[in-house]
Amino acid sequence: MKSHSQREFLPPCPDSSLLMIPWLLQHLVPLAEQMEQHASGDSRVYLTARTALAAMTSFLAAIVMGPMAIKWLKSRCRERIDSASETLNQLHAAKQDTPTMGGLFIIAAIVISTFIWGDLTNTYVQIGLYVAISFAALGAVDDWTKIGKKTRGLKARQKFIVQLALAAVAVTWLYFEQRDRTHGLDLIWPIGQYGIWLGVGFIFWGVLVLVGTSNGVNLTDGLDGLASGCVVFVGTAFVALTYLAGHMVMADYLSIPYMAGSGELSIVIGALVGAVLGFLWFNCYPAQVFMGDTGSLPIGALLALAALVTRQEVILVIAGGVFVIETLSVIAQVGWFRMTGNRLIACSPLHNHFVFKGEHEIKIVTRFWIGSALLAILSVASLKIQ
Repeated sequence: MKSHSQREFLPPCPDSSLLMIPWLLQHLVPLAEQMEQHASGDSRVYLTARTALAAMTSFLAAIVMGPMAIKWLKSRCRERIDSASETLNQLHAAKQDTPTMGGLFIIAAIVISTFIWGDLTNTYVQIGLYVAISFAALGAVDDWTKIGKKTRGLKARQKFIVQLALAAVAVTWLYFEQRDRTHGLDLIWPIGQYGIWLGVGFIFWGVLVLVGTSNGVNLTDGLDGLASGCVVFVGTAFVALTYLAGHMVMADYLSIPYMAGSGELSIVIGALVGAVLGFLWFNCYPAQVFMGDTGSLPIGALLALAALVTRQEVILVIAGGVFVIETLSVIAQVGWFRMTGNRLIACSPLHNHFVFKGEHEIKIVTRFWIGSALLAILSVASLKIQ
């Protein structure tokens, strides 16, 4: 057999300076791996390395920016404990004046890391950046209107309408990217692989998933480290899912829809996981900073985007079960109160019920983390249940 030199397997450097770092990294891969990639026409090892490096980069960026951001936020953006429940306000009185809007350095870390390691010509990466920045901007406006004022932020209707508009842009963009792909617009039930073609209805469904998940993470963000810890587990599951959905062989093996190019989104979600881990360094009990709507709204929207791209909304319900339960507890509480005049649980969302019962915050958060970890494991395991 004729041998080939390493030079033959090195493609020319791309013209775009945006891809220079990924191009340099690709050619640091050992020759044997490059030969395998050349034969398969796919850069799996390369994508794996970039995803891991994106997570590490965003983590380090959050760690470095954290102290500076907290110092800046202390002088401008402090949390005002002013919920509708006087009892809850008393229980959380110690959190008064804690810096908020920490989502600013979470999103900054995600964007920086994605610009370094991501393929900015990839549509999924572009949509991911749009979702992160636009929902963070909405959250920042909401957080800012609460500071030093007697209002509780934007009115629910105002925020909801803007969320719908932002989500509609993202999902419509995604619709045009996936409409010609096999299963690209299908609503898939993983067990048994049943699917329903949604057509244009995909846009309405996608908006519902995006807005619902965004608000679910927002409702969960009520105790030190609660939302951020759960996001790490759910995000890790979707790093794997976006990677696998972009890998033709693995997608076929797991009987999940293959979405060419979706693997690049694993870099954005990997950066999300790294950034949230860096934020958790400062957000664990007792929290030095809160993420606020500036962080919770875009984080939830990014997780929803990953589910929509991979066509795994059902898996999102499983992996993000904590967010689902927290959201349902609010809906059930409001509905039950309107029907009977009584409260179904002591206080909603669900984590506040346990606060009212006298459980220590660390115990509540740790147990929710355990539940989130188990659900994330179950969601990935369910891929092979046929």
